[in-house]
Amino acid sequence: MRRFGDTALTPPASTPSQPGVPHSDWGTLQRLFPYLWQYKWRVMAALAFMVGAKLANVGVPLLLKNLVDTMDIKPGDAVAVLVVPVGLLLAYGALRLATSLFAELRELVFAKATQGAARSIALQTFSHLHALSLRFHLERQTGGMTRDIERGVRGIESLISYSLYSIVPTLIEVALVLSILAVKFDVWFAWITLGALAGYILFTVTVTEWRTQFRKQANEFDSAAHSKAVDSLLNYETVKYFNNEDFEARRYDESLMRLHQARLKSQSTLSLLNTGQQLIIAISLVAMLWRATQGVVDGHMTLGDLVMVNAFMIQLYIPLNFLGVIYREIKQSLTDLDKMFTLLEREREVADVPDAPPLQVDQADVRFEDVSFAYDPSRPILRHVSFEIPAGKTVAVVGPSGAGKSTLARLLYRFYDVGVVPPQAPAAHDALPPEGAVADLGRPGVGGGRITIGGQDIRKVTQASLRQAIGIVPQDTVLFNDTVEYNIAYGRPGASRAEVEEAARAAHIHDFIAATPKGYDTMVGERGLKLSGGEKQRVAIARTLLKNPPILIFDEATSALDSANERAIQAELQSVAHNKTTLVIAHRLSTVVEAHEILVMEAGRIVERGSHAELLARGGTYARMWALQQSSE
Repeated sequence: MRRFGDTALTPPASTPSQPGVPHSDWGTLQRLFPYLWQYKWRVMAALAFMVGAKLANVGVPLLLKNLVDTMDIKPGDAVAVLVVPVGLLLAYGALRLATSLFAELRELVFAKATQGAARSIALQTFSHLHALSLRFHLERQTGGMTRDIERGVRGIESLISYSLYSIVPTLIEVALVLSILAVKFDVWFAWITLGALAGYILFTVTVTEWRTQFRKQANEFDSAAHSKAVDSLLNYETVKYFNNEDFEARRYDESLMRLHQARLKSQSTLSLLNTGQQLIIAISLVAMLWRATQGVVDGHMTLGDLVMVNAFMIQLYIPLNFLGVIYREIKQSLTDLDKMFTLLEREREVADVPDAPPLQVDQADVRFEDVSFAYDPSRPILRHVSFEIPAGKTVAVVGPSGAGKSTLARLLYRFYDVGVVPPQAPAAHDALPPEGAVADLGRPGVGGGRITIGGQDIRKVTQASLRQAIGIVPQDTVLFNDTVEYNIAYGRPGASRAEVEEAARAAHIHDFIAATPKGYDTMVGERGLKLSGGEKQRVAIARTLLKNPPILIFDEATSALDSANERAIQAELQSVAHNKTTLVIAHRLSTVVEAHEILVMEAGRIVERGSHAELLARGGTYARMWALQQSSE
């Protein structure tokens, strides 16, 4: 039995291709094959059962012919019952049973391979999406992306089902039937059958290829409609605030109308395809039966031969009748699977260097050394920023919005790498710039300098160990749609209820939780919308306190709290931050007066630094900000 982490879930080695470029159908199948080949014995057993099922199926008309010919007796023969070929009847029933039995065994044996491959690819895609940079997730459309993954997983099952259970068996049966007709009768039976099959397949493939554009349009409009619906429902409160329910309904209806028109085109062309297929089948059946009837009249063939030819044709054309649907579904499955593989090939903008060691946090001092950074070519964010947070000390960063304060936290967490060009930028800039150098700020994500923790460049250590050493209370707290306990325990999965409650007490939210009917089992709703802003922020504080890392980041950690709770939690945060390396990002200067050093940022530069008293005495930017906030309060 395979366990989590065994071969079934290990991504097979493959050669990455250029992301965003669709693969050929054959290329997509090549990508899928290694996942299936992990179950090679099941694949070979399924193929053996499939061949057995087709041999039994082809044997049925042969037995039926012998049975009909043997039963050609004179009326009134007293021994008619005695000459009934009981053995042939039993063999006929056994072959019918064998056909179904082998087919079921094939599906039973291969089910684990199908589900295992689907699970492996889905898990790999999910893990890869979590490994992609923040830039990708800020640009994504969640509804459309999850739809692509959902379709891709379904596509694996459909592709295997239709190809292994329909196309390949039909080809085997066609080969066997053509051989029997050519050997047992004249070659014209084989040529009529082969010509009809060739015309049928050519017509089906040609029309289906033409129809694919309408199916693709329908899928695109379906994803767009789904994305709009998800986005609108996620922003339910905003819709209500501005009384835009009708506006959202109209936008959704426009998407549904485009989807409706595309599906109508798809359906009308499907009717054309089905009509043409039935015409080809009817012509070929008439030709075959006419030739067989002539053979019986001329004495070259028996009634059993006529029955056998008719049975062969029915057995062949029943699966071929669905060839258009099967071919279309296979093409669609390949398209859906290719979209999922394209997500897998999306290059990781932030990746660990080969053999990267874990971060050592014996001395958790943090240094920004001449750091410059830009998200977009036209808008540099940080310009030559240098400062140090000594181990166990607290440094605060203040300044107006857009000064680059939160970018410091993102870079420290390695959501972006300093000096690394995003995947879409020219490869010539992929190398890290020399230490202390400032790269051209005219390219997205390009920057210079470096960030170190304990003297270790954070680009050269593993991301997992880096993020394990840092805890953050973000300004915008987003919670999982689960219980309060789950969201607090997310800071350290596996923590006991007592540890969760202790963290909640430290964040001054335990009494509120205990007063609710379900206590720590209270559901917080999607993105935590059942809680107020202050309650969500206290849950985030409790979550970080439970993690208890050596480095802390407080990004406007108390911005959503009232003054009384802010003072209480501020004292708690100062206590927690004691002897921890702490970066505090704040707008309210009253929350940072106890910091060992305060940095004042404007337009991506540090314009002042010093303690609270020193900055007030200097009478500069910080002093003006302090005076303005004091007068407002």
